[in-house]
Amino acid sequence: MTLSNEALAELVRPDSVNKRVYTDPDIFNLEMKRIYGKAWIYVGHESQVPNTGDYHTTRIGDQDVIMVRSTGGAVHVLYNRCPHKGAKLLADGDGNTGKFFRCPYHAWTYKLDGKSLAVPLKNAMEGTCYDPAHPDFSMRKVARVESYRGFVFASQSAEGPDLRSFLGGVISSIDNMCDRSPIGEVEVAGGVFRVLQPSNWKVFYENLHDTMHARVTHESSFQAARDEAAVLGEMPFELLIMDGNGEPYEFWEKLELRAYDNGHGYMEGIFDPAAATRDPVSRAHFESLSSVHGETRAREILGMNRHNTIIYGSGSPHTVFQQFRVIRPMAVNRTMVEIQTFRLKGAPDGVFDRALTYANVINSPSSNVMPDDVEVYKRCQEGNQTDGGDWVSLHRYMGTDKVLPDGMVSTNGTSELPMRNQFKAWRQYMLETGSEHIQGAGRAVA
Repeated sequence: MTLSNEALAELVRPDSVNKRVYTDPDIFNLEMKRIYGKAWIYVGHESQVPNTGDYHTTRIGDQDVIMVRSTGGAVHVLYNRCPHKGAKLLADGDGNTGKFFRCPYHAWTYKLDGKSLAVPLKNAMEGTCYDPAHPDFSMRKVARVESYRGFVFASQSAEGPDLRSFLGGVISSIDNMCDRSPIGEVEVAGGVFRVLQPSNWKVFYENLHDTMHARVTHESSFQAARDEAAVLGEMPFELLIMDGNGEPYEFWEKLELRAYDNGHGYMEGIFDPAAATRDPVSRAHFESLSSVHGETRAREILGMNRHNTIIYGSGSPHTVFQQFRVIRPMAVNRTMVEIQTFRLKGAPDGVFDRALTYANVINSPSSNVMPDDVEVYKRCQEGNQTDGGDWVSLHRYMGTDKVLPDGMVSTNGTSELPMRNQFKAWRQYMLETGSEHIQGAGRAVA
């Protein structure tokens, strides 16, 4: 089967998308080239590789990559492949490789920037075209790498906008997460959760700003929280963060949904920022920021009321509870979500403890909340494989969104503006390459 630009364009309407965008393996393979092969994708945080030789393995689309701290402090992103026999150099995970990379197959070695270092029995290469200075005999670097406040992004394309331009207005969410630290720095800490979801990667992005699902999908968890609170006679933090999903529709309708170019956006927070001076943890946090910036600036920082932010193609930072849900496509019907928790350097210990509580109660595989979402994602994937219809509706408040210079803002918090914005970006990415198309199992050809 061939997917031309014309055929791809017909899959996205202003108010709906064809179910094939979630179920067609050929489309998924093309996404890996045209979206993940071009966009800036979050690779990891510099704090995950603090020392020379420290590495973090991850993926950019369907490509295995290594983020490594090199001699002199530079952070590189390299494809996880030995150029000799093509073996994967490092197993998945984090660690320290020492002063160089060593292939486990034939012991070819490479400097931490990927350049060839040594080959065993090198005399056997005499009389051949082998040249350690030639790029073919070194680990290949990802085309572009940029770091913003410690968050490392990479693009597989040598051309395109710089990272700041790509992020646009959504960069303010990264700023706010870092600014919540009295010294303006954060670090990944406390371990990482991983959840393998049997669904297409785009479903997760849509759900992040889907305010209509919360009181339906999460009814069992917020009702359980309320029942427990009734027994206790109070609503402790662990129950409060589950209870938030049970707000009435009138509450969700008042929230702001912001859509930026390139598919990014944020959803206004669901917890009261005025609580910053009420509970002991928030009050201590406020005081730590006030001592550095003054009370006015501290209120501005803690008053930025955002829940889920979307960096399209990368995942979702949560500024208030210092999370980053990193979304990695694995197959057309399989997505890995990695939940990173950040410590705000210089902030009271209770702030980090609260972030860990939020991660465990809301985002962990064993939480009462995450399985609700995973189940409905799975049902969407299964339902879209039936003959029950071809189109997925994005109609809510269509035509009411307010246009801004760099995107749009909703007039109602239950609008499907975020989904429409994401598919606008999807369409632009997928149609950007002119005459390129795919055949067979998704192989790109000219």
